[in-house]
Amino acid sequence: MKEGQKLWTRDELILAINLYCKLPFGKMHSRNKDIIELGGLIDRSSSAVARKLGNFASMDPNLKARNVGGLPNAGQLTEDIWNEFYNNWDAALLESEMLLAKTKHTTIEQLNEIDETEFPKGLTKERLIMTRVNQHIFRKMVLATYNNKCCITGMDNTELLVASHIVAWGKDEKNRLNPMNGLCLNALHDRAFDKFLITVSAEDYTIRVSSKLKKKNAVTCLSENFFQLEGQSIVLPDKFLPDKELLKKHNEAFI
Repeated sequence: MKEGQKLWTRDELILAINLYCKLPFGKMHSRNKDIIELGGLIDRSSSAVARKLGNFASMDPNLKARNVGGLPNAGQLTEDIWNEFYNNWDAALLESEMLLAKTKHTTIEQLNEIDETEFPKGLTKERLIMTRVNQHIFRKMVLATYNNKCCITGMDNTELLVASHIVAWGKDEKNRLNPMNGLCLNALHDRAFDKFLITVSAEDYTIRVSSKLKKKNAVTCLSENFFQLEGQSIVLPDKFLPDKELLKKHNEAFI
């Protein structure tokens, strides 16, 4: 370590990887306002924060597969934090979000723009609020991973984009917040994906269209929005590629 530098603490690293999950890969630079903000929160320069995000990138297997090296020699604690997240997304992300709220002197609900007045009182309220918080975190990660664009159409209007779970929220608790269990889709194709009318092949990330839609004399909009997609590749993100084992489960339910 160079003279004048200080070691990263566990809390600082947790906050850094939280940000890593929420930023498009191409925006992890020292001029990014979110990186500057985090630097201010933990009393580090934006350059130092950007370098640490580069350290995490060096451990990302999806980036390694594309020969994107990141910044090596991150240190053992950085590697430990990465492994904690990569092996237990739900618990680790929630911990990081709570720490971020504490650091910003706010609540996790306010941090994620959750209006508590929308929910009934009692234990049910707490459970519903936390579900909404988790869904908000997942959406932010998935949209950032795909650079706020639908991976099928390229649509970039965020009001029409959905963070789609590959394996549904209620069917796989372990992967509810796993960004590799997500696809960024527009609302129409999200609905079709949810109903197994389309799927993404685990073999090559190409789109397959269900025979249920392939009817004679189909209306033009079906051809334009679905039939022409058959065999096309989705636009893959730079990091957090869709998990092939999770895609296989979706493929198996596809007709």
